[in-house]
Amino acid sequence: MDKYFFDKGSAMQRILAILEQVANSDRPVTPTEINEKLKLPKATIHRLCTKLEDEQFLQREIDGKRYLPGNRLRKIALGVVCNEHFRTRRNAVLMRLSEDIGETCNISIPDGSQMRYLDRAETHWPLRMQLPVGTTVPLHCTSSGKLFLSQFHGEQLSNLINNLNLEQKTANTLTSCEALEKALVKVRREQVGTDNEEFVDGMVCVAVPILDKHKRLFATLSIHAPSTRMSLEELSNHVPRLQKASEDLTLIIDPSEN
Repeated sequence: MDKYFFDKGSAMQRILAILEQVANSDRPVTPTEINEKLKLPKATIHRLCTKLEDEQFLQREIDGKRYLPGNRLRKIALGVVCNEHFRTRRNAVLMRLSEDIGETCNISIPDGSQMRYLDRAETHWPLRMQLPVGTTVPLHCTSSGKLFLSQFHGEQLSNLINNLNLEQKTANTLTSCEALEKALVKVRREQVGTDNEEFVDGMVCVAVPILDKHKRLFATLSIHAPSTRMSLEELSNHVPRLQKASEDLTLIIDPSEN
């Protein structure tokens, strides 16, 4: 890895190294922080970051000083995880989980201010919720969305919530910033997201995180059911089974863990 970083003769290697540093960071980073391992001239690192921003591989944080993955880099990441080779292996885990519990299971990933369904295994029950792969759902009223929000803290979380559209979806939807932040305390502590008919009337859902090798939330694994068939409490009894499946998915999504 060090040889990769310190081979400064190739502009392509410099660019790829910058993207790798930003992608592997758990927070937005400044050019100086990106350059801690690269050791490039100051003018060079700033010029390359600006170029990557112009090409939408990087984007600036709201403070204007730090960078995070841009639209094109996020699309590349999404394309990789959607690759059929990985999808086949993920589906095997999802199908086994769905058959064990008897309800529909989903993998979701953060996508801007929403969560996007990446994979899905359907229950055999005739009564089920139709939310196909590719569907995007809100952060504030879904189990996966609240689990993602719980990874943020303090002012960063408050700013994020204040910029969300806390639309009333059902009578149970949390539509105030204060109520949502309070609910996220429990989600953060237990690392389990819940949706008690907050997104769709008659649907309950629980979610657990899928973590990468740095223990960061990469995606979520959730299971949902009609409340007429299973209560939220009954669904929550399956959390240990979801957590085991999540560990199996980590080995597929981030194979460096093997």
